[in-house]
This record gives sequence, C-alpha cells and structure tokens, in this order.
Amino acid sequence: MDREDRWSDIDLAFGVGADLPGVLADWTTQMYQRHSAVHHTDVRFGAWIYRVFLLADTLQVDLTFVPAAQFQALSPAFRLMHGKANEGLEVPPSSLDAIIGMAWLHALHARSSIARGRRWQAEYMIIEIRDNALALACLRLGLPTVHGRGMDQLPAAVAGKFEDALVRGLDMVELARAFRSYFRTAE
Repeated sequence: MDREDRWSDIDLAFGVGADLPGVLADWTTQMYQRHSAVHHTDVRFGAWIYRVFLLADTLQVDLTFVPAAQFQALSPAFRLMHGKANEGLEVPPSSLDAIIGMAWLHALHARSSIARGRRWQAEYMIIEIRDNALALACLRLGLPTVHGRGMDQLPAAVAGKFEDALVRGLDMVELARAFRSYFRTAE
C-alpha cells in the first residue's frame, strides 16, 4: 500500500449487481472515448474479469469486474473506496508441488529442445526453469511467488546463484551452458 511511483498502474475493482456484460461494455466504451485507450486485453480469475487497458501514454489501467456476491479483498493491498465488500479472501501463494512440477516439466522440455536444435524453445524453457526456481526461493522465504513480485526481495546470496542461468545467446553451446548451470546451483 502507498508504494506508488511513476511506473505504477491504476487498479479499480467493481462488484456489479446486474448486467455484468453491459457494465463491462459501458466502461470499455468510456475508456476508448474519454481516455484514449489504444488497446485492451482480458485476464480472468474465476468470476473476476480484469480488463486491462493500455493508454496512449503507456499508462496501464486495470478495471476489474465481478458479480457483487463475489466482490471481496483478494490481497492485503485492497482498499474499499465505496460501497461494501464481502469478507476478504487472500489468494494462497502457488503451492510447492505446483512450482516444483512446472520446474521439472520445463527442464525436460529444455533438454529436449536443446537436443532437437530448437533454440528459441530452449531459451524459453530455460527462462521458465529459472523463474520457477526463483519462485521456490521466494516461497521458502515467505515472499510473494507470483509474477516475480518477491524476486527483488531475495537476499543477494540467494538470487546471485541464478545469474549464471541467464541465457546470453542462442547458440547451442550457450543454451546448454545455461541449462547445466541449474545443476551447479543446486549444489
């Protein structure tokens, strides 16, 4: 809370009593006509629809809509501005098993991508391994695991172990080097 800076986006959430599609359409029209939105995309989380707008000056505006019966705090940063919200529900962090499962799945795909000479796919999978390994470190230290939010809070001694895993080029030797670095990091 109160950590806004010049790079912050705007987030507003609305509990809608009726005609959610109509309310969503009205707000979308307003964002384009009155605020010069240049594009938008939807991100869904259960019944929640996050309509994310990009404005011409690159400001991101997230307008979130959910049926009123499900309107509640999903994070500690939630602040009610008007009306009422249902009892809050904090979204649990990613589970240990889910993060580990995705890490080994990406490791298998990185290995096969390197073996097949698929440079871009290998690079993608190696990055995914790193992100999952860093999420595990965050989970272990009680930091946020989603969208890299806790990674910059990791102690330098922990985060530094992953620097060798950065992919510095797309040649197969470099991809194999970055992939092997995870096995040295675990030591």
